[in-house]
Amino acid sequence: MSKRDYYEVLSVSKEAGDDELKKAYRKLAMKYHPDRNPGDHTAEERFKEANEAYEVLCDPQKREVYDRYGHEGLQRGGGGAGGAGFGAGFADIFGDVFSDIFGGAGGRGGPRRGSDLRYTMELTLEQAVFGTAETIRIPTVEDCEPCHGNGTADGKPARECTTCRGAGQVRVQQGFFVLQQTCPACRGRGTAVTDPCKSCRGAGKVRGEKTLEVKIPAGVDTGDRIRLTGEGERGERNAPAGDLYVQVQVKPHDMFERDGSDLYCTVPVSMVTAALGGELEVPTLSGKATLKIGESTQSGKQFRLRGLGVKPVRGGATGDLLCNVVVETPVHLTKKQKELLRELGESLGEKKHSPQTSSWLDKAKHFFDEHLKAP
Repeated sequence: MSKRDYYEVLSVSKEAGDDELKKAYRKLAMKYHPDRNPGDHTAEERFKEANEAYEVLCDPQKREVYDRYGHEGLQRGGGGAGGAGFGAGFADIFGDVFSDIFGGAGGRGGPRRGSDLRYTMELTLEQAVFGTAETIRIPTVEDCEPCHGNGTADGKPARECTTCRGAGQVRVQQGFFVLQQTCPACRGRGTAVTDPCKSCRGAGKVRGEKTLEVKIPAGVDTGDRIRLTGEGERGERNAPAGDLYVQVQVKPHDMFERDGSDLYCTVPVSMVTAALGGELEVPTLSGKATLKIGESTQSGKQFRLRGLGVKPVRGGATGDLLCNVVVETPVHLTKKQKELLRELGESLGEKKHSPQTSSWLDKAKHFFDEHLKAP
């Protein structure tokens, strides 16, 4: 059976550069790798075909021969494909693919960095706005004291793993590739424990806790994260520790709601103050402020007190405090007060005193006339 054109195999043009070739090969290798398609002979053949095509096209000399003479030129000694050796470019890209499929650094293994940890910290609105320092306790993995972290009953270093000879990796033959994988006997540790410590059951590690002080900068909000480098889980065999991410969650406030750098609050205003105007003292996160209510203020009116909001943690202008007025209807009226309100109501019968009511009544009348006509 004749071979397909190498450019067709990789679905690239003859002008494709190194980056385009690498990207195309990587996509095919990930798709058709035998370990992702066990027992699929068609995928295995496509995988080998992509390997062969990329091996030739990533080598400038082989590519030149192939471009001039095709497959026949390679077979006549112009740098045949499918040999034992691979160019540096091929080795690099295959390492990348192998890393994506199996994990680790290009299949070469090695001690793993510790896992990152996440801690959710609840803060009051005041703590989030002005900043604070909080002490937290987080779980840790520590060396077992009885065995000094060796995992052995006598506390002495564990013997070398006989399967991988201490490397933590073993070489596995797959077709014409020799790959490296984590040693199944020692799980990458490079050592084997035959008489395990009773305290840690041979792991060499035990669970513990540690206390940390976390400095919360002013202006943080729900969803913000604070990174504490190296405070996550410990790495394997002296590899770097992971990081701790403190996730901020701001608790609801009795008085204020926050939207970015602005604060909102609801201010109840008496009917008399709303009609005649006046001044009210309203709370802010930094003290009190005077809110001036103008005459004929309607429910839903919003007043803005500039600069009394939140200064964002990432910089920028301080937000505002927005007060939403709710005109409060009086309750538990005496007989005399009710009579006075009726007199007031009669005196306010003209439309000019209730512009919103008048407008609404006009709209309602129009609706009835248009939609509720007799058939």
